[in-house]
Amino acid sequence: MSVALPRRGHKAETRRFRGITRRNIPYFLILPAVLGFVVFKGYPILAAMYISLTTGAGAATEFVGLDNYVRLVNDPLFWTALWNTGLILVVQVPIMLVLALLLALGLNSAFVRLRAVWRLGVFMPSLTGLVAYGVMFSVILNKDTGLLNWALSLVGVDAIDWLGSPFWARIAIVIALTWHYTGYTAVIYLAGLQSIAKELYEAAMVDGAGAVRRFLSITVPQLRPILALTVVLSTIGTLQLFDEPFVLTGGGPDNATLTISLYLYQNGFRYFDFGYAAAIAYALTLIVAGFGIAQMRMQKK
Repeated sequence: MSVALPRRGHKAETRRFRGITRRNIPYFLILPAVLGFVVFKGYPILAAMYISLTTGAGAATEFVGLDNYVRLVNDPLFWTALWNTGLILVVQVPIMLVLALLLALGLNSAFVRLRAVWRLGVFMPSLTGLVAYGVMFSVILNKDTGLLNWALSLVGVDAIDWLGSPFWARIAIVIALTWHYTGYTAVIYLAGLQSIAKELYEAAMVDGAGAVRRFLSITVPQLRPILALTVVLSTIGTLQLFDEPFVLTGGGPDNATLTISLYLYQNGFRYFDFGYAAAIAYALTLIVAGFGIAQMRMQKK
């Protein structure tokens, strides 16, 4: 008859891990992520809030309270940047979303051959780096040697000063944004279209519904969550617009393409007015949050 002897170190091992239980193991697992957020996100957010209440830099920093926000409200250049950003948002986002939906419908059609190749081609522009495609468009839209003006000259259209005219500079930003982001949005719509049950369309066809009726009664309602998502994401992205105007026009001509993010950059890294730049950043955060919440509530209604 054998007798089982207790393992050595069993009690010490139990005492060592006594503080870890099944209940608190999840907290230990998410602790690295929480610490990372606090160090790399939480602290910079709070530091920026404090900086927005100061003026100067380094040892010359002075606490001024809400003076930067008062200055912001009375700054005509800030309102110009806000107007430019809103104008680009109102024009570019609807154009992009409609084109993306049309592309997705075409790519989802059974009559299109080599659909995989076309899908790759539509998605490729979104893989291009922001600065790289900005430089590319600055070459294409050049007034004297640009490819677009050369193509227009073939049909008798005079050269357009795409980057030197306030009106056409805004159009140039819209064109660049639409080229870069339409394919990405189209792929999102395509995934949503492929998740719609084909039986719904077959039943509608049996009932005599035409293509337009099927689109309005089946496709749009089924895509409503995805449509809401892309509207919110596109709005937030446009409100934070920076790379395209920075590379293409530098905010000009005559501040016609100056956006809020670009104005923030200029104050922070050109004029080193970090307190005012931080105030602009918080104003932009409130604007983005307000638009996002408003759009989500409208979509729910």
